[in-house]
Parts: sequence; structure tokens; C-alpha cells
Amino acid sequence: MKNWLRLIRWKNLLIVFFTQLVVWYCLIYDSGNFWRFGAIADFLPLAGSTVLIAAAGYIINDYFDIKIDIINRPGKVVLEKKIPLKAAILAHVILNIAGLALAASVALGAHHLEWVMLQVICIALLWFYSTHFKRQFITGNIVVAILTALAVIVLAVYEPAMNEVHMKRNILSIHLQPIKPDWILYCYAFFAFMLTWMREIVKDMEDFIGDAEQGCVTMPIKMGLQFSAIFAQVLGGITLASLVVITGYLVQHANLILAAYTVAFIVAPLAWWCYFVSRTHTTAHYHVASRWLKIIMISGICSLIVYHFTNNY
Repeated sequence: MKNWLRLIRWKNLLIVFFTQLVVWYCLIYDSGNFWRFGAIADFLPLAGSTVLIAAAGYIINDYFDIKIDIINRPGKVVLEKKIPLKAAILAHVILNIAGLALAASVALGAHHLEWVMLQVICIALLWFYSTHFKRQFITGNIVVAILTALAVIVLAVYEPAMNEVHMKRNILSIHLQPIKPDWILYCYAFFAFMLTWMREIVKDMEDFIGDAEQGCVTMPIKMGLQFSAIFAQVLGGITLASLVVITGYLVQHANLILAAYTVAFIVAPLAWWCYFVSRTHTTAHYHVASRWLKIIMISGICSLIVYHFTNNY
């Protein structure tokens, strides 16, 4: 069981579930004007679908990356050594089917079976990412970033009432205009996309040696480590500029608690990361940079909880 949990990246799956749970509760359930996800029983099948399809994606990615992983992280490889390849492929198929079935149960209940196409697209992207896109210049990074954003956007697809619901006014200011929860959701999807893109570039920098030996054409291999670090910094700068604008909006509308949280736990760490990422060029350094981006992403998710409490209490 331990090896299977490592294979499906159970910690990452918990983050995926936590993200959807926070978005669902803070933007849909607590709005008091839901359409589909009014009860936890309506939300869980969709979240379960996302987690199962993501787990299947991790399995198929490791399946096609065995040779690279043996070079980059030999001590962490579990396929072939501890889990047979046939068993892994079977698990990949079963998880995808189960994920589609859960999504279909929600879509059928809403009489919109076409919504399941979003899950089908995600499964296809995960397959082609593992077989082709991952080894290509920029393409693989963008595909993973899109898939991360879709984990948030899927809630908007399955919740039409999001376009009609407005969040409650902030009690700290009578001038605060109501904000559509779908607008907030798409903002979070944007930041998920940008931070994931940055992290994927850093991971490619970390895996530079193994990827090069296997003929991959990632950004670090084609353009060099220094260029890749600068490119990641540019993406970080764009993200920081967006966060500064949002922070200014929060200050203007008297949500000082969330503004302070954003500066302390997102803006400042991200600014530091932009400085840190290009300081040296070692595998250990890039591993730390990748881990810090994950922490910043979690801080971003938690900011939605702060937003929820500062707008309702």
C-alpha cells in the first residue's frame, strides 16, 4: 500500500481535494444561492472524480518516465521494482473509468451529460502529456498548468448558478461592491496556472540531466538553465504585478485583513522566490525552489478561507 500511495502522489491529491473543497465551500455552498452543490453529497462525487483522474495521471506519467526517473531520482522509483507495470496500467484504466463514472453521475443528475467531456479532455491531456508533451519545449509545462487551473474551473462548469450569485458585502465597508464568485474562481484559476507553469519549469531544471539523456527538449535543455530561471522570474513578476493590483483593491475596499495576509504570505514569499531561484544552478537548489512554490500555492488557497471569514463575520 505504501508504494501505491507514493506512486499516486497522495500528498498532491490531498492538495487537489483541499483546493476544491475550499472553493466549493467558500464560493458556492456558503453563498446561500446554490444550484447543484448545495450538499456535501453533491460535491464529493465531482471532487472524487478529479482526485481519481489525477491519480491515474500520476501513474501513467511514471510509467513512461521510468528511464528518466532512474537517472534523476533512483531511490524513489517504485514501478517495476515494487509494482508490476501491468498492475500499474490496470490501475490507471480503473481509476479513469471510476473518475468518469463519478462525474457522469453528477452530470446526469443535472441533465447535462456533455459536461463529462471536461473529464474526458483531462484524461486525454494527461495521456498525451506523458507520451509526448512532457518532452517538448514549453508545451508540457503549459499543459500541466492548464490541468491545474481546470481543477478549479470544473466547479464553475458544473455550477451554472455561479453566474448569478453574488458574495455578501464586507461588513467593514458599506462601499464594497458585491463580487461574483465565478470572477473570484477564475482569478484563483489564473494564479494556479501561473504558479504551476513556474513550478514545472523549475522541475525541468531539477531533472535536467535525466531529461537530456532521454532526448527530451525541455526549456532548460534547449535554452539553458540561466534562461529558464529568468523566464520563471518573468512569470513570477507578472503574477506579482497581478497580486499587487488585487491587494490595492482590497485596501481600497477596507478588507485590510485579507490584504495583510496576501502581502505577508503570498506577495512577499513570491518576491523572495523570484530572487532566490537564480542564485545558483544545482539540483538541490531547484528542488527547494519547487517546494517553496508549492507552499506559496497552498498559501494562496488558504487566502480564500481568509476572504470567506472577513466577508461573513
